[in-house]
Amino acid sequence: MLAVAALANLAYPMYVHYDFTHSPDTRSYLRMAAGRFDGVRVTHRYRVLVPAAAALVAAPITRAYAQVWPQRPAGQWPLRFAFYLVNCLVLGAAGACWYHGARMAGASVLGAALAMLAVLTSRWAGYAAGLPLTDSLYLLVVGLGYYAIRRGPAGRWALLAALVVGPLAKESFLMLVPWLLWFGRHSLAWPRQLLALAAGLALLFTVHWVIDTQFEAPAMQSVANAWEHVDNITYSLRRAASAKGLGELLSIFGLFTVVVPVAFWLETRKQRHSVSIFNTLGWAESSLLLIVALHMLLSGDLGRMGYLTAPVFCSALALVFTHWRPLLGLRHAGGLQSHQREAQ
Repeated sequence: MLAVAALANLAYPMYVHYDFTHSPDTRSYLRMAAGRFDGVRVTHRYRVLVPAAAALVAAPITRAYAQVWPQRPAGQWPLRFAFYLVNCLVLGAAGACWYHGARMAGASVLGAALAMLAVLTSRWAGYAAGLPLTDSLYLLVVGLGYYAIRRGPAGRWALLAALVVGPLAKESFLMLVPWLLWFGRHSLAWPRQLLALAAGLALLFTVHWVIDTQFEAPAMQSVANAWEHVDNITYSLRRAASAKGLGELLSIFGLFTVVVPVAFWLETRKQRHSVSIFNTLGWAESSLLLIVALHMLLSGDLGRMGYLTAPVFCSALALVFTHWRPLLGLRHAGGLQSHQREAQ
């Protein structure tokens, strides 16, 4: 509820004031939610879950929308509002996964909550929640996977959900599968993971068959589209090496981006700290960062794909917020209280 409340405030101006003429992606998903797949790019055509949910939510909204907002013309406004509601809820659920992942990494309740809110202030969260896009669902899939890996056997339901929904959330989910299979093996045995993945792939192939049959789309079009993404690698590398690309990377989480490296630097300078506050983060987090980097290279959209690192960044930031006293040189709570007394 905290995540949804924050997103509803952040994303509302995006939902109301965004100029859709600059975004073919949003227009594609609006057409899909209206049941029209003609003219929709093959990249977006099979991501049907969020548009379908928005269409269901928009049905009752349409009847009352004109009475509540008579100044807005009829047409796509109820559907845009439905996307806003659905995406806020889905991305809010992803935020809850980040929070619990940070808690299981050793962060305090307050530290994890602050970190989650900090990550949700990203401009990419505003885009994902406020616009007719499907990024929120893939962010939830990654969040569920991270939560399941951190949670262990009690989080097997989250891993099952990620494996079933993932293929329909984004085609590049296949790059995430080895990570889920390996690090999720303690949460769910491989045979059950493979069974869940088979169910997700069966749903994906069914959606492909229905849409391709109905609209007579060439089956090889998806393969050609995949090869086009491979061509983005050189473009992404050049962009990341430029000043503009570097600024895009640093702006994924805004000024919060500098908190973690600064905390790491301060900690290494304090010789009395024999145990790093980041010791609970390991290979699962490092390998997820590498997989997201591959997403960024294939996509060409560095900032938008870079936001997939949210579970790892949230855990690292939450650990910093949890252990802020020793980082500032305050040895224990008594030291903080003495400072407060001196200030009074």
